[in-house]
Amino acid sequence: MALDPKGPPTGLKGAVLAIGNFDGAHLGHRAVIERTQQLAAELAAPSAILTFEPHPADFFAGRPVAFRLTPQAAKARALEAFGLDGAVVLTFDAKLAALSAEAFVSQVLVGRLGVAAVVIGRDFHFGKGRAGSPAFLKEAGARYGFRVDIIEKVEAAEGAEAISSTAIRRALEAGDVEGAARLLGRDYTIVGAVIAGRKLGRELGVPTANIALEPSNRLAYGVYAVEVRVDGRRYGGVASYGTRPTLDDGPPLLETHLFDFSGDLYGRQIEVAFVRRIRGEQKFDSLEALVEEMERDKAKARAILAGREGSGGA
Repeated sequence: MALDPKGPPTGLKGAVLAIGNFDGAHLGHRAVIERTQQLAAELAAPSAILTFEPHPADFFAGRPVAFRLTPQAAKARALEAFGLDGAVVLTFDAKLAALSAEAFVSQVLVGRLGVAAVVIGRDFHFGKGRAGSPAFLKEAGARYGFRVDIIEKVEAAEGAEAISSTAIRRALEAGDVEGAARLLGRDYTIVGAVIAGRKLGRELGVPTANIALEPSNRLAYGVYAVEVRVDGRRYGGVASYGTRPTLDDGPPLLETHLFDFSGDLYGRQIEVAFVRRIRGEQKFDSLEALVEEMERDKAKARAILAGREGSGGA
């Protein structure tokens, strides 16, 4: 992955570029990338992604405000899985934000990257004030001698709505992780380092691996059946995300109990994939009532995951 290259990165001169933020690397993005690969094959050219970090909304706000489906490291991993020849990341800063649409085309796409063609979604806008539209880019491509393909909206399998990062965020905000997975083409996944907690879960007989999510994450509070990857191995589990109203009503925390696992996870990176929401967050009258409900949550999560395996799920 090339960061802020001054010229075409090695092996990407005359490339076909898929351009966008690609947050989530979802099914709609997959359509853009597949077309990029097809066009690259037609032109006997390399294929790559051009994306931007930080998220423009975060840059303009001066702090993280965007509900990122895939923070930078997770996005890099997801994009690599598409099998392109490379990726270019441009730092979204004041200088880039001030470039006009015309200057972005002439200075970046043509001058620095020497593109042969670009592929974008129909909602892609660029340049100062987002003045550059798909129609403008197509016209500019004709002037500068590179091809522009525009991908129309991609429907969800049931045809309910166009696949978009916004639709996925809405699903997650409602706790509908299954709906989000249909749009993503995979489970919604959190990647993070396990931090030390108050070890109350261990005292209650349900030890957990705790991850502090980004403050801008708006996943609905509640209890979820999850699958957890640790060092390449997969474990079933049950996770609670919220403020723990029965205990301390503190800062939001993702607390994940792994089934059939023993060991110390502090400081280690784990991946938590959300399979189904079991219930919303609740405040219980006593610790005993909480523990009883946690046992029911564990049983429900095991049943959900067992059914998923039986149906050929991942």
